[in-house]
Amino acid sequence: MSGAGTDHRRAGILLVDDMEDNLTALEAVLASLNEPLVRARSGEEALKVLLRQPIALVLLDVRMPGMDGFETAAHIKRLDQTRDVPIIFLTGAGDDSGYAFRGYATGAADYVTKPFDPWVLRAKVSVFLDLYRKGREVERLRGEIQDLKRRAGEVT
Repeated sequence: MSGAGTDHRRAGILLVDDMEDNLTALEAVLASLNEPLVRARSGEEALKVLLRQPIALVLLDVRMPGMDGFETAAHIKRLDQTRDVPIIFLTGAGDDSGYAFRGYATGAADYVTKPFDPWVLRAKVSVFLDLYRKGREVERLRGEIQDLKRRAGEVT
């Protein structure tokens, strides 16, 4: 798994797929974003990663042995520290048409069928990275405001 020493100011992108070729393809498409790409080969491994380091976005394969993507997403959305991490489901074009509905019902932010257009996927991921960065900036500014209020109270 790459990205173990992720800089906490940078947004990790978690790639979850049981197929090595799919992970390699995702890395090739997203490498130009210059953000840490973290691999997980199962839902269980993905949950461990999410609890160890900050992740801006999860790209999650629907069909995996053991814990499938829907079950993994349900676990992600149940945990306080991960419930706000957006999930983009990835699935084969021939999969059940009810998968998209089930994905959104599980809390997915988006749903992309394979084979995907690399430009479209990169654009979608970029939007979520931008939202992540803006959210971190809001948190930083909120902390600064609280510090200023505390200091103002100490001075008076």
